[in-house]
Amino acid sequence: MKILFCGDVFGKPGRQVLAQHLGDLRRDLKLDFIIANGENAAHGFGITAKHCAELYAAGVDVITTGNHVWDQRDIVQIIDSDKRLLRPLNFPPRTPGRGATVIDVGHGGKILVINVICRLFMGLADDPFQALEEELKQHKLGRTVGAIIVDVHGEASSEKMAIANVVDGRASLVVGTHTHVPTADTRILPGGTAYQTDAGMCGVYDSVIGMKKETSIARFVSKRPGERLSPADGEASLCAVYVETDDRTGLAVHAAPLVLGGNLAPRWPIDGSRR
Repeated sequence: MKILFCGDVFGKPGRQVLAQHLGDLRRDLKLDFIIANGENAAHGFGITAKHCAELYAAGVDVITTGNHVWDQRDIVQIIDSDKRLLRPLNFPPRTPGRGATVIDVGHGGKILVINVICRLFMGLADDPFQALEEELKQHKLGRTVGAIIVDVHGEASSEKMAIANVVDGRASLVVGTHTHVPTADTRILPGGTAYQTDAGMCGVYDSVIGMKKETSIARFVSKRPGERLSPADGEASLCAVYVETDDRTGLAVHAAPLVLGGNLAPRWPIDGSRR
């Protein structure tokens, strides 16, 4: 299978860059499946039902989230019924919604998407390692599902790497979200699981992690109440991780970053240049 994981979608610029490129990317890369972390889609804070529909229309198959999932209250009304919208798996058991979903992509193939949140510097959550173990007991890569993608939403690179190494050989891709900065460590681990510490964001990089620079800087240099944080204007970059899996085992055979648009250097995951 050929799968694209898009980093945190930040505000209107992030939504627009996905709408602009995903159709062409699905065609050019012959993608079977597209995932995006949408927890910042609503002006940088959470996601709404309207924005979910917008991302689905752009070509996203599953939306993952993180610590901002509840910032927009209307999401509670749809998260139980929308099996393509995830919240972290390791939230308490009575939390609305689901942390994992299996999607049939046709041709007899199924993809399991799992969303967990880290604990270091991230606030209270149940153990992501145990939550993953319990979920992976129910699904066997290459047997019950053709691919397993894990979004690890967290601040600490150490925690993300630890999770990836624990599930190495049992997932197709483990990819980090939350920091909005694409890391340069894309690789396939010894057991066959592709990994990148953070996918980056789909948003404006002439900013402070997606927010207007002046407002963000003011919060660092002064304790006075100021203007509400809002997404930066400008041309957005689409940052993503591309992975190809072995149809027999579900393990990764190729993994590479993808960057399009904005002021980041472009990166194409096949043959070094876009066809």
